[in-house]
Amino acid sequence: MKKRSLCLSAALALVVAVALAGCGTTTYFAGRTLPPSGLRNRVLIAVQNPSPSTSGAMVFVDAFYDTRYAYNNVNQTYSIPGFGGSMPVSIQNMPEQEIGAVYSSGNSTLDVINYATESTGGAQSGLNGLAYSSIFLTRNESYILGTSLISGSLSVVDSTSGGGSFELALPGAYHVSVNPGGSAALVFVQNSNYVYYPHKLTTAQTISYSGGPSTWPKAAVDCEPRAAPGWCLFQMQSPDSIDSTGNYYGAPLVFDRPVKAVFSSDGGTAYVLNCGPECGGTSSSVSLVPVAPLIYLPGQGSGQLPTNAALGSACLPAGQANACTIPTPGGASNAYIAASGMYVVGQRLMPDGYWGGYLTAIDLSSNATVPSTGAAPNPVSISDGTPGGPSRMIAADDNTLWIGMTKCNAGERFNNPAVYPGGYGCLTMYNTSTNTVTMVEPYIGDLTGIAAVTSLHKVYVAQGGQVYIYSTTDGASISNKYVAVTATAWDVAYMDGTNDDNNTVY
Repeated sequence: MKKRSLCLSAALALVVAVALAGCGTTTYFAGRTLPPSGLRNRVLIAVQNPSPSTSGAMVFVDAFYDTRYAYNNVNQTYSIPGFGGSMPVSIQNMPEQEIGAVYSSGNSTLDVINYATESTGGAQSGLNGLAYSSIFLTRNESYILGTSLISGSLSVVDSTSGGGSFELALPGAYHVSVNPGGSAALVFVQNSNYVYYPHKLTTAQTISYSGGPSTWPKAAVDCEPRAAPGWCLFQMQSPDSIDSTGNYYGAPLVFDRPVKAVFSSDGGTAYVLNCGPECGGTSSSVSLVPVAPLIYLPGQGSGQLPTNAALGSACLPAGQANACTIPTPGGASNAYIAASGMYVVGQRLMPDGYWGGYLTAIDLSSNATVPSTGAAPNPVSISDGTPGGPSRMIAADDNTLWIGMTKCNAGERFNNPAVYPGGYGCLTMYNTSTNTVTMVEPYIGDLTGIAAVTSLHKVYVAQGGQVYIYSTTDGASISNKYVAVTATAWDVAYMDGTNDDNNTVY
């Protein structure tokens, strides 16, 4: 692998720093105030087991010079004081709000990191200590939604006036997808072909549903608390074709082992990923679902719940079969939306019995897969990973999309090195302008986090428990000598991204 060092001399760094200080600049882009560290390009790193006496830490580094210490003092490093999470596993990056929500699996806490002050006020209240397989904080910080596979429930923490904490029972619930506006959520169940959504009740609904399950709408699976419910969880495809308001709405939309959803840039469409064979189903695809009927805020949902009949002519030209389902022959367990394109990744069962990683490019202007060419097949082979398992995706500079997998050393590439001489590592760099894979790096461990350091043409990754850096221009490895951690790095986030799109797709 090519090695490149972007390190500048200490003298040059000092000259630059003095020049900046002399200008008296206390703000940077979007009028943000310069943080206490004085750094303008920071990458936050979730570190597990930093010492025998502590079980988690949040440190950050200078992503311009790729150093963890101050330019003029090697003894000055950067970290977030007050962080008390044990085994931090994910950073929900929201640079527009200058915050990051860190979930720690060791003590099941969600801490909000304040990027402006480089501090935290401690764990969010309202969570009950369940082990969450998926958890998100809405951008306005009004709601926390998390699924617990162990307890079989969706947790909702409603911090608005008259809110509270609610545990909605749903056995097998393991993933929740929240739209960017924080107004709708879809809940997914293991080994199921159904999708669910929560709804906040009006005062009139609370009174009407207070008599227990017999007084709930037909599609409700749970309303809590039972005596005076504030939230209900509904099945999108009601067993008796009755929606949450009691209206008949026709044949329910059919999914195939759905695992998550990503949302259109205008917020109007949810693209449900049907995992298919990866998750024990039949075929992988993407289903288009309108978001409006699923909005959980009282009085804001509109329209009827989606059905095959209602959506048949709304997605693709009339007469096409499965009009609202776009086949993805390479699998569908994660996806990223950029401009008018969607990139769906998954695992495909190969003839030799191993799973191979693939990416399928979809043109959202026509809701169809991009045609293959000799130079750009579709789907295209990428890093292998756990079928239906976790993966990471983020867009970066130079028209690149970065995809990370886990357990890539058990797939098609590892078991057929002669066919895949380029490597069997867990990180893939994909060029969105040419629809081609430009790099699959050598194996150095599971990829658990990616951060796009935009405008500096690099990405930071957490891989094999360590921090690595790559160039977006050619995929070359950049020296990580001065950003490496001594414990286990699990996730990374670019704190100074220009917008909330600079966030790994979980």
